[in-house]
Amino acid sequence: MKKGLLKKLTAIGMTAMVLAGSLAGCQDGGAAQDSDTVTLTNVSYDPTREFYEAFNKIFAEHYQEETGKTIEITQSHGGSGSQARSVIEGNEADVVTLALAHDITLIEEAGLIEPGWLEEFEENSAPYTSTIVFLVRKGNEKNISDWDDLITEGVSVITPDPKSSGGACWNFLAAWYYADRKFGGDETAMKDFTASLYDNVLVMDSGARGSTTTFVENGQGDVLIAWENEALLALQEYPDEFELVTPSISILAEPSVAIVDENADKNATQEAAKEYLSFLYTEEAQRLAGENFYRPSNEAVLQEFSDVFDLDVELCTIDDFGGWDQAYADFFADDTIFDEIYNQ
Repeated sequence: MKKGLLKKLTAIGMTAMVLAGSLAGCQDGGAAQDSDTVTLTNVSYDPTREFYEAFNKIFAEHYQEETGKTIEITQSHGGSGSQARSVIEGNEADVVTLALAHDITLIEEAGLIEPGWLEEFEENSAPYTSTIVFLVRKGNEKNISDWDDLITEGVSVITPDPKSSGGACWNFLAAWYYADRKFGGDETAMKDFTASLYDNVLVMDSGARGSTTTFVENGQGDVLIAWENEALLALQEYPDEFELVTPSISILAEPSVAIVDENADKNATQEAAKEYLSFLYTEEAQRLAGENFYRPSNEAVLQEFSDVFDLDVELCTIDDFGGWDQAYADFFADDTIFDEIYNQ
C-alpha cells in the first residue's frame, strides 16, 4: 500500500481531532485565557488540513506581532455535516470553517452562532472557493469527459455521502444542474439520470478526504468526483498516475466560515476568532489558498493562478437552487430527492 502524503496528512488530522477533544475537555468551562497565550479551536471539513496547517503558522506570526501574545490553534477535520453535529453536541469550537453554509446554519439554529453570520465577513463569509471536477487514472481508459460518462455501464464512481459530507452535496448539485440543462427541466429524467449515476457508485465514504483515500491510496474506482483542490493535490503528489477532467458544467462551491459566538464568548476568544477569520482575506492568506489549490475570493489574486484553475468552465451557483436552506430542504433532508433516487 502506498504511504503517500494524503495518508500521512489524514493521520495527522485524526491526531488533531483527538487533541481538540482533549483540550476542550480541559478548559474548565471556558475559563479566561492566560494573558500571554490564547488557545483557539477551528473545526473544519475534510480537505482543508494542508491549507490550515500552513495558514495557522502565518497567522500565529501575525498575531504575535499585532498583540504580543502567543496563539495556539487546534484543528479538527471530518465530513462537514458530521463536524457541524459535533459542535452542536459539545465540541467547543471557537470558529468553524465548513464546506457549506447550511452546516453553519444548523449551528446557528442550535443557538451557538448569532444571526447575521453570513454577512459578518466578505463574500458571504466565503474567503475561498472551489468547484467540482473528476479525477481519473492515467490514460483515462473509460474515456470520461463529462457527467454523461459517469452513468455508463461498467464505470465505477467514488463520491462521499451527502448525509455527512458537504463536498458530496456540492457533487450532487453539480450533477443535478447538468441533468437539468440536458433534459430541459424534466424532473423525471433528471432523477433517472442521477439515480443511474449513484447506481455506479462503488464506495460512498463519510467525507471527501475519505473518498480521495479510497480512490488514490486504495486504488478503487474509475473516477473520483472531487473538490478541485483535492484533485490537484493528488496530481501534485502522483503526477504520473492520475489526470484531472473538468466537466462542461460544474458548480461554484463556497465553503463558509463563522465564529461560534457561544463558545468564543465563554472561552474569551471572540476578538482572536474575528482576527483569525478576517486574516483569511489578506493577500498573503489568499495566495496561500491558491497555493493549496483553493480559488482565492480576491479576484486579482485569483488571476495570478489562471494557469492552475480553469477559469472558463461554466459554473452554476447555490442561488440557482434557491440558496442553501432551500437546496437542503429539497435534496438532502430525510425523504427528499437524494433519498428518493438513492433508494431506487
